[in-house]
Amino acid sequence: MEYGKISNEKAKAAIEAWQKGDPTLWLSFFTTDAKLFDDGHPRDLKKFSTEAIGHERFTSIDKVEDNGMSVYGHFHSDTWGDFKTYFKFHLDAAGKFDKLEIGQASY
Repeated sequence: MEYGKISNEKAKAAIEAWQKGDPTLWLSFFTTDAKLFDDGHPRDLKKFSTEAIGHERFTSIDKVEDNGMSVYGHFHSDTWGDFKTYFKFHLDAAGKFDKLEIGQASY
């Protein structure tokens, strides 16, 4: 996996934790009240993370935008199959992610 395309170090480290299947490390990058939006619909970040990590992963990083905060790529889900997706990270003033937008992408 080419993590070097992700120029924001925090987003890169979070994606690496996701890929390694480590929900504890992944969640450590987020505020305790971080918001998750899946195709625009609110979801519980902790519940989603503990259910999806280890069963879902990027198979390629295709493009990165917004100073390394928006990651697009091919994705595999044991439940939903293979598709293109995005993860868009939002930092708070203290340097933790307080919002994550995910969803299917078309590019």
